[in-house]
Amino acid sequence: MLQPKASETPNIAFWRERVELAASFRWTERLNFHEAVANHFSLAVNEDGTQFLMNPNQVHFSRIKASDLLLLDANDPETLGRPGAPDPSAWGLHGSVHRRCPHHRCLMHVHSIHATVLASLADSNLPPIDQNTATFFNRYVIDEDFGGLAFEDEGERCAAQLQDPSKKVMIMGNHGILVMGDTVADCFNRMYYFERAAETYIRALQTGQPMRVLSDEIAEKTAREIEEYPGQAERHLAELMAILDEEGSNYAN
Repeated sequence: MLQPKASETPNIAFWRERVELAASFRWTERLNFHEAVANHFSLAVNEDGTQFLMNPNQVHFSRIKASDLLLLDANDPETLGRPGAPDPSAWGLHGSVHRRCPHHRCLMHVHSIHATVLASLADSNLPPIDQNTATFFNRYVIDEDFGGLAFEDEGERCAAQLQDPSKKVMIMGNHGILVMGDTVADCFNRMYYFERAAETYIRALQTGQPMRVLSDEIAEKTAREIEEYPGQAERHLAELMAILDEEGSNYAN
């Protein structure tokens, strides 16, 4: 594992990135998107994406602080043998994607309820039936070859499917989702809206009624408009951090 250079900051390197990532853990737990002490988020902090921050092994999302985050090197084969090593499945998935897909800077893997239900269906496509579902039109990939826990071989297999920068969500069949973003705010916002979109679709299925599906043209237009909407993801995370600050949370410690 990498150690921060003392010259980079009087305290810990990449402090702003750590604080934003810690806030995203806290709010993910509050939304009940977490999975006990499993699931993992990571953020690349160097140009080629091989150095990244990630949550420590099996610490509950509600307790993670900025100073707790591990600074890892995806090219270091000795990582799992060092003291304070990350969870092996987290290392396998996140290390592989950061190593092979530098265009994906932030990764958030969760087993949130409705996204996981979608991932468990024989057809895991998400049709554009409203604004939220249209957000993801042609912007996800479905992995249909679940091979067990995401140790290194499984991580490499998943990373091979994420070479297209336009695909920002992997629906991991029989597993959950992996969401990608350029920043913590971008990734968290996308994760939040994907779970909302999956919930809308699953609830629509439960009615048993025919769905009013948007045309491809309108779905693509809606997705582009949302992608180009200025500052929404940044404001979303900033507001959540402001709430945590007002409550006296120690996430930024």
